[in-house]
Amino acid sequence: METRIPKRWLWTVGAALAACAGAAQAQRAGDNAVTAAEDAFGATLGNESIGLYSAKQVRGFSPVDAGNVRMDGIYFDRQGTVPPALVEGSTIRVGPSALNYPFPAPTGIVDYRLKKAGDERVLSVLAALNAYGAPALEFDARLPLVEGRFGIAANLALSREEYYDGADARYVRAGVVPRWRPNEHVEILPFWSISRGRDEEVAPTVLTAGPYRPPKIERRRHFGQSWSDNEYDSRNFGVLAKARIGADWAFAGGVVRSINDQPQGFAELFADTTREGLTRERVVADPRQRYASTSGELRLSRSFREGPRLHVLHAAVRGRGVDNEYGGSAPAIDYGWRPLGEPRPQPRPDAFEFGERTQDHVEQWTAGLAYEGRWREVGEWNLGIQRSRYRKRIVQPGLAPALSRDDPWLPSASVSLQLGPRLAVYAGHTRGLEESGIAPDDAANRNQALPAIRTRQSDAGLRWKLGDDMKLVAGVFDVRKPYFATDENNVFAPLAEVRHRGIELSLSGKPADNWNLVAGAVLMRPRVSGEAVRLGRVGDRPIGQAEQMLRTDLEYRPPWLPGWSFDASMSRYGERVASRDGRNRVPAYALVDLGARYRFRLGEAPASLRLLVANVGDTFTWNIYGNNSFGLTDGRRYVAQLTVDFDG
Repeated sequence: METRIPKRWLWTVGAALAACAGAAQAQRAGDNAVTAAEDAFGATLGNESIGLYSAKQVRGFSPVDAGNVRMDGIYFDRQGTVPPALVEGSTIRVGPSALNYPFPAPTGIVDYRLKKAGDERVLSVLAALNAYGAPALEFDARLPLVEGRFGIAANLALSREEYYDGADARYVRAGVVPRWRPNEHVEILPFWSISRGRDEEVAPTVLTAGPYRPPKIERRRHFGQSWSDNEYDSRNFGVLAKARIGADWAFAGGVVRSINDQPQGFAELFADTTREGLTRERVVADPRQRYASTSGELRLSRSFREGPRLHVLHAAVRGRGVDNEYGGSAPAIDYGWRPLGEPRPQPRPDAFEFGERTQDHVEQWTAGLAYEGRWREVGEWNLGIQRSRYRKRIVQPGLAPALSRDDPWLPSASVSLQLGPRLAVYAGHTRGLEESGIAPDDAANRNQALPAIRTRQSDAGLRWKLGDDMKLVAGVFDVRKPYFATDENNVFAPLAEVRHRGIELSLSGKPADNWNLVAGAVLMRPRVSGEAVRLGRVGDRPIGQAEQMLRTDLEYRPPWLPGWSFDASMSRYGERVASRDGRNRVPAYALVDLGARYRFRLGEAPASLRLLVANVGDTFTWNIYGNNSFGLTDGRRYVAQLTVDFDG
């Protein structure tokens, strides 16, 4: 089924939103991730992102795969994509920014912020030419319907996206968030979102025949099959609620349904690639794959005041039920040898011989108690204990059902001490039970949901205010988890233990008038240990982990050019291991992005023009997917984006 949006629909939606807009305040035209960032550890605002970390990578691990996701501070188990149509942005909570969470988690936390209607009517329209000339159109509305009581935030985004490997795709993303405030102490937020992708040509996975990198090839030239398209429908819907009960009680809770449905899927594998660039194309087709979860949290808090001290007790229950269907891939189609990067179109097979799919069901309940203390001008501390009950049942074709279970106690503790009006030190330790994602495309058990794992994290550091407008955070961390990699039979599974120790730095604020700075660094020592290392089955460095990450985002607003600002983003990533034995390595690389922003008025409407040149130097490097497994990365690209907040 294809998703085609008639042009007349766009004009109808735009006209309807404009008619409802009324008087507007500046909204999307004021988006700026550099000025909004709290620190350098990672944040998104609208379509912009900044910082060292992201939802895919914090201290070398994925908080989304681990299940460490929140929506307005409330736990949910994310399976589907969370689109910008639903949320204003997200923040990575790690180090001192995680201290205020009563139940922290190893690998950090990704906290999304729902779009919300305020007390004024707001309409924003965004039109863009994104990377490689791909068009996008977005309508965003915040509509108060009953003053101070009820309103709706809604967003519709339509785009065609172009990719570095020459592939393209069409997307529809939409979100709706009604906001009901029966009184000033209660807020109820139902929400719904969908992300639908069609004609998404598969990115190639390049597998070398030994411990070496593939030869450099031309980007923006799709060399897979035009018919090997992926499709997906991702939905999130549910309701969140928060309430103050009297002066000392608070309630927060929610339930969320998250679905990732893939009606059609393929993998394009270019295997046995030689140093000279000869390769064998193999196409693997998948039947429908489906990952669906219902999850939620109920949390009750009681606060006590004692002079300068505040004590808060939290009691919480979290739960999730997950039902997955995956596997059943058709036998790989081998199209033989050819030069890597050279298109060789082949006719689509009339039919694929799919097998039975694997089904697994996860049920997990976690109950927790936490104590949070705050002493004015002295510090704050947090103690928590959780008990989790985890059950997973896997039914594979031809095998007896398998059951895995775990019932761990999960303690956590953190403290922050104020050494002066500008200096504080912090330390914390937490343990977790986390999911570990799914097996990658190049593995024999591709798409298989992996077992839950026990994890632990310790960190410590300082937070120092440098004057009124600058803030420094410096810390050390130690994260330990089971290490997943492909074994000698190409099965992706836990083989050893991995330990990521490192130093992370963040410097953010206004170093001078008209300047904004967000700079960060991670200096990490990731190491693998255990019997598999002693036996030589795996090397002592984990695949794909850089030991250095540096990033600086700088913005300047020249006083002689009113409305204009200019920005630069500079990042460097250290050498990475690309093979199980550690012999294959990808060199360090650096990226530079340059941009400008012009704020003006289009008639009476606030507007913003955003211009960006990403990867100015057209740097070439390889993504690392697994053992001697690679993917292309973005080259130089240009973005032009116009945002208008209408007055009416």
